[in-house]
Amino acid sequence: MFSRWFPLVLAALAAVLAAAALAPAAAGKAKRPVRMNDIQVIGTHNSYHREITEPEQDAYDDLIDTPGDYDQFLAYSHARLPDQFARQRARGIELDLFPDPQGGLYAHPLVRTDLDLGPLADPAWTQPGIKVLHIVDFDYKTTCVALTECLRQVKAWSDANPRHVPLAILLELKGADRRALELGGTAVPAWDGPALDGLDAEIRSVFGPDDLITPDAVRRHGLTLEQTVRRHGWPALRESRGKVVFLLDNDLGPISDAYLAGRPNLEGRVLFTNSAPGRADAAFLKRNDPLGANTAQIQALVRQGYLVRTRSDVPLETVLADDRTMLDAALASGAQVISTDFPEVGMSARYDSSFVAALPRGGPARCNPVRAPRGCRDRKLE
Repeated sequence: MFSRWFPLVLAALAAVLAAAALAPAAAGKAKRPVRMNDIQVIGTHNSYHREITEPEQDAYDDLIDTPGDYDQFLAYSHARLPDQFARQRARGIELDLFPDPQGGLYAHPLVRTDLDLGPLADPAWTQPGIKVLHIVDFDYKTTCVALTECLRQVKAWSDANPRHVPLAILLELKGADRRALELGGTAVPAWDGPALDGLDAEIRSVFGPDDLITPDAVRRHGLTLEQTVRRHGWPALRESRGKVVFLLDNDLGPISDAYLAGRPNLEGRVLFTNSAPGRADAAFLKRNDPLGANTAQIQALVRQGYLVRTRSDVPLETVLADDRTMLDAALASGAQVISTDFPEVGMSARYDSSFVAALPRGGPARCNPVRAPRGCRDRKLE
C-alpha cells in the first residue's frame, strides 16, 4: 500500500523543497539593500563661515555703498566642522574654494586695508594651497583657512566615527568679486585644468581610496555614469559608511567643462559634477529651490536614481520671517542633502526666531520619504 502512495509523497516533498528554495530569493527581491541615495540628511551651507567684526562689517557696507547689506545677507556663523558632525548631526558641508598656488594672495583684504588693520594673522594665509572663504576682499573669516586643513578635520572625525552615513562635501569653485576688482582688489586665478588637477590632488592628499566614493567606484563597466545610477543605483549603504563623497556645486559651464575634458564619465576624477539629465556624467543634480512645482520635479529626479541637493532656507530672509515653508518642501522633495545655515536650536534666536532645520524625528539621517525600500529603518542607518 505504501508503494502505491510513494510517488505522491515524493512529489509533495519536491514541491515543498522548491518553495523553500524560492522563498529567500523572493524575500531578497522585496527587501533590496538600502543604498546611499535612499536616505536624507541635513547639511550646512557655507559651513566654514564666521562673521567679520562690526567695524569690518561697516567698512564692507561702505566699500560696496550698500548700508545694511552685511546684516541682511551675511550675519551668521557656523561651529567648527567636527562640532557640526558631532553636536549638530550634520552629514553634509559646503566649502567655497579659491586657488592660491603661491600663497598670500588673499592675506590683505580690502576691508582690512580700508581700516588699516594689516594682513590676516593666520600664517596659513601665506602658504601655498587652495583657500576656503566666502568673498575675496570682503567676507573672509573662516574656521579653517586651507582646504587641506578643513579636510583633515573631516577625516579625523570620520576616522573616529567609522559607522557614519556618507558625508556629502559640496565644493563651490569661486573667482574674483567684481565690486572688489573695481576697487583694486584681488584678481583670482582661473580654475583651469592644472588648478582642477591640483584640487583633486589636495583631496587625495588627505583621503585615501578607501575613504572616497568616486565616479569610478560607482560607474559600472560598459555604462555611462548616468546609466549606472539610473539602472543599478548608487552603492549600498553598508559599503558606504565611513566614507565621503565630493560634489561640485558650480553649474554647467567653463569649470565643469574643464573638469570633464577628456573624461566624459569623470574617469579618474574625485568630484561628481552638478550635471543635467541626459548627460553621461549626470549622477548629481543641484536644485536649490524646492518650492512650488519644484517639489514634484525633485521627487521625480530622486526616484530616477539621481543624488539631489536642495536648500531649506536663504540667509537671512527665511529666518527673519520664521518661515518653514521652504524647509517643509525640501523634506518632502526627497532631496538627499538639504542645506541650511541654521542646523541647531538657538542659532536663530538672535533674530527673535525659533527656526531650525532638522529631520522630523531628529537624528543624523532618515529613510528617504520618496525612494527608501521596504525594511529601511531610521535607527539602523547609522
